[in-house]
Amino acid sequence: MANATDAFGISGSGIAKHLYAIIKTTEKLERAFVRDAIDAEQYEEACGKLIGQFRVLWSSMKDTVPSVEKFMSDYNMQCPMAATRLLHSGMPATVEHRTKQSRASDPEALGVAETVQHFITAMDSLKLNLVAVDQICPILLDIMSSMDKVQTLPPDCAPRDKVRSWYSKLYQKPANYELPEDDVRQLMYELEASYNMFLATLRKK
Repeated sequence: MANATDAFGISGSGIAKHLYAIIKTTEKLERAFVRDAIDAEQYEEACGKLIGQFRVLWSSMKDTVPSVEKFMSDYNMQCPMAATRLLHSGMPATVEHRTKQSRASDPEALGVAETVQHFITAMDSLKLNLVAVDQICPILLDIMSSMDKVQTLPPDCAPRDKVRSWYSKLYQKPANYELPEDDVRQLMYELEASYNMFLATLRKK
């Protein structure tokens, strides 16, 4: 197998090596989680950090590595789980599939309060024209994570599914990509609708 630094010369070798390491580490983490060799809390924290590092690194080297899939193929990395997590999902499996269970020290009231706070933060951010991917995606992920603490929500919670849909859509864009006005308006509308639906679901309990 080729060394991960060979194709990039001296100036690019460090960055390429870092990308290689992130992909390999993510693959090992995913396999450990599947084997139940790491608990959900540890997995989610580590995976979130790796996804964040990947996004920052790749956005700085797209001219050198326009295709991560090709990079992985060139070095025969064999990391399908990492590719799914880093390139397509953009969120830990615990968040994507809602497998994380709330700890006993995290009462449901805290999850409700955090969800409300994150919804309001997201809508306020759009009103302030903070519409770049790296400004919006972290808040959407916070909404999903806080909803996971509200254990009485149905598995097919429509507000969460809507937020997840937007997150997945935006994650495929560059970090500095800014939503056009029509998308901002649509996202605001759907966030407001999801927020109201979330509150209505709570009132029915």
